[in-house]
Amino acid sequence: MNRIPALADIFDAQNVISTYLSRTPLYHSSGLSELLGCNLFIKYENYQPICAFKVRGGINLLSRLSSEERQKGVVTASTGNHGQSVAYAAQKFGIKATVVVPEKNNPDKVKAMERLGATIVFHGKDFDESREHAEHLSKTKSYRYVHSANEPYLIAGVGTIGLEILEDCPNTEYIFVAVGGGSGASGISIAAKAINPNVKVIGVQSEQAPAAYHSWKAGKPLSHDRMETFAEGLATRVGFEMTVEIMKKNLDDFILVPDSDIRHAMKLYLEHAHTLAEGAGAASLAGAMSMKDKLKDRTVVVVLSGANVTIPTLQTILHQ
Repeated sequence: MNRIPALADIFDAQNVISTYLSRTPLYHSSGLSELLGCNLFIKYENYQPICAFKVRGGINLLSRLSSEERQKGVVTASTGNHGQSVAYAAQKFGIKATVVVPEKNNPDKVKAMERLGATIVFHGKDFDESREHAEHLSKTKSYRYVHSANEPYLIAGVGTIGLEILEDCPNTEYIFVAVGGGSGASGISIAAKAINPNVKVIGVQSEQAPAAYHSWKAGKPLSHDRMETFAEGLATRVGFEMTVEIMKKNLDDFILVPDSDIRHAMKLYLEHAHTLAEGAGAASLAGAMSMKDKLKDRTVVVVLSGANVTIPTLQTILHQ
């Protein structure tokens, strides 16, 4: 599939994914509802086997590779969750996976990818330099390159989150989802808008890494020099063509929040929902908090996209 996925593709992905992954829960949070003055539900993607939503896309894409592609293997770049997604799926389907990561990458996520059988290559100071090297390896080694965003099967796979939300809570009025490369916001918005065009889908990104936000505003991929966020899943310096096009069409709004708000949201998850969220996983809640006045008495879903945070990072946040 070389086109933007449609609702039918997301239903097709749901059929594939359901063989390998369990449905994640959508639970009401009385504490966060009271805090925000709305009817708030949490979509717990931290319950996935890799503790992050991206595994849906990895399963959907790698399950469809040709026998030739499977034999050659795949290569991708990641700061962690996308790489774990590809590694997890590769292990399921007997495919060799190589993941390029930044030189100072989260060591816990590196170990997690290695445990799943991936070969790790350290290259570059950030995700985008790792991505460029992964593209180079795909050409020189004949690996099948798996882009973290411009992959229709990845987008369709994570779009199943949108299906599950509206199946479990048909009266949803707002969905908040974090944006790094944009696959999650793209897939979820395709599903949500096709099922109920009145649902408002809001993208959230860190002020310290606003490339996707500026790309969305411009309606085309842009690069941005600022990329200082602690939230690895949001740490991109460029927008990506396919996801920018989808988000420009489907997102009702796209907001930036400071890292301090994201850290606060991580603490709120622990306090009110007794659950762990990494920086990118808490960004959607931070976004909802910033729009609190508009959400009064509304039915709101925040996508808790992942929980892969290191203990030192968590300790620092809890003591701030």
